[in-house]
Amino acid sequence: MNRQQDTINRLDKAKQSVRTGGKGSVRRKIKKQRKVPTTDDKKLQSTLKRIGVNTIPQIDEVTFFKDDGSVRIFKNPKVQAAVNSNTFVVTGQSEVKQLKDILPHLAKGLETAQGGGKDDDEVPDLTGINFEEIAKEQK
Repeated sequence: MNRQQDTINRLDKAKQSVRTGGKGSVRRKIKKQRKVPTTDDKKLQSTLKRIGVNTIPQIDEVTFFKDDGSVRIFKNPKVQAAVNSNTFVVTGQSEVKQLKDILPHLAKGLETAQGGGKDDDEVPDLTGINFEEIAKEQK
């Protein structure tokens, strides 16, 4: 019986806290604010469409280097650009790593971009050739 009385007292206190006036007044209605995450995305997409961004396809990775030595890496991001307004949008899942952790990966990527570490023997020696004379002969 004591337990029921405690429950009734607790409910009475809660009932009094939601009243705006005295006894017999109407209880206030609490509206729950529902945040829909898609509304922010829709607003962003409409703003981007207004400035004229175009999607850039086939980008595998985007890397941002920060001043504090950390690196933010986006794998398979969606990249949009509006070159006339110098605006670039990168969206997708990202990871934050330290520069010292990804330095071997960067070195391998630079080596691949420079031709895979091939010797300079394949580049012909162009010193001592007068290109103006060759152009005159072809005319």
